[in-house]
Amino acid sequence: MKTGTLVTIAIVAAIVGALLIYLVDVDQTEELVMPEVQIDGGNLPEFDAEVADINMETETVTMEVPSGISIDPPNDVNETR
Repeated sequence: MKTGTLVTIAIVAAIVGALLIYLVDVDQTEELVMPEVQIDGGNLPEFDAEVADINMETETVTMEVPSGISIDPPNDVNETR
């Protein structure tokens, strides 16, 4: 892959990751109560989380994908060692 393609993929991944952060809304509904010294009782906070609904449309396309990878090292790799 060319360097420009890798940079583009990294930028798109960063943008998608940043957008995913804003698709989740978490609100604390109850405060934390620390347990007593005897380790009895206590209360963990409760949260309500509202997440975005994601609807995806699909489309059937025909494309070629690699079925295997073959690596042929240069002939002089072992000659210099």
